Amino acid sequence: MATVEDVRKALESVKYPGYSRSIISFNIVKDIRMTDAGTEVELQLTTDKEEVVTALRNGVERVVGEVTGKPVQVRITTPRGPAPGQAADPFAQKTSIPGVKNVIAIASGKGGVGKSTIAVNLACELARKGRKVGLLDCDIYGPSIPLMMGVKTQPEVDAEERLIPPVQYDVKLMSIGFLLEEGSPVIWRGPLIMKAIQQFLMYVVWGELDYLLVDLPPGTGDAQLSLCQTVPLTGGVVVTTPQEASIGVVRRGIGMLEQVQVPILGIVENMSGFTTPDGQRVNIFGEGGGKAEAERKGYTFLGDVPLFVNIRVGGDQGVPVVVSSPESDAAKCFAGIVDKLIQKVEK
Repeated sequence: MATVEDVRKALESVKYPGYSRSIISFNIVKDIRMTDAGTEVELQLTTDKEEVVTALRNGVERVVGEVTGKPVQVRITTPRGPAPGQAADPFAQKTSIPGVKNVIAIASGKGGVGKSTIAVNLACELARKGRKVGLLDCDIYGPSIPLMMGVKTQPEVDAEERLIPPVQYDVKLMSIGFLLEEGSPVIWRGPLIMKAIQQFLMYVVWGELDYLLVDLPPGTGDAQLSLCQTVPLTGGVVVTTPQEASIGVVRRGIGMLEQVQVPILGIVENMSGFTTPDGQRVNIFGEGGGKAEAERKGYTFLGDVPLFVNIRVGGDQGVPVVVSSPESDAAKCFAGIVDKLIQKVEK
């Protein structure tokens, strides 16, 4: 099966009209997305000449189709907007969050894979590396960020009635859990969830941020769609565990992000194994499922996180392991993932 890199290599043979250089060298290929249904290539041009648009569309469709053997959709943006002859994007009407450079969704297809644990440790490690970071808990029904970050105070409100996010470990935080009494259930229908997420995105004083991580609930429902429709996302990080039961559901989560045109920044495999006190490695949930899925889909494998007791303890005590024990083996796993994530985003 062809990968994103295979497609990118094939695009090196497409020359910009009138030049001997490829469209890759001109840096007009802005995104490549691959699904089981086909491939989508996004080009951004500095001209709206019809002959250039037509030549590039035909060239890309031809070489990518030869490599993948599947349908190819080419989206071209010119100085006047989307080029004629392509379908409208239902997710195009989005509003950027003032001051926020990158919004990254932390997603999974199912619950119980440790997605929130990954989110809090990535946020704290990004902050440790000098980035300005925010963390938004979009799991309306089961918010866990307040517990894992050790924050129970309600956010303050400014003169414009916007929420001021609490700060912990140099990370700005927002969660429905800050606004509820402990143990109170949230019994809301979809429209209320969508409105709450939109308010958390646009009516919170996030200030200047390099990264806003969004901890999504499991699945492919209202919260995910609301996020994707409201703000432009830099991309998504997908969390899974090694076993096939998790991988199978995660594929649906990946498919959802692909369909709403969110780039996949990479896959993280959590709970990848356990080392006993005598040094024996035990793969409780199997081995290598996340890495194999990343290779199958042509996405970056950001890394794996084995089972460590201090990760669980850190979450329960509200002090993530990258804060409490930054030199531990567990913290080093998150540091490696963050290094790859930063490199991917900045590239």
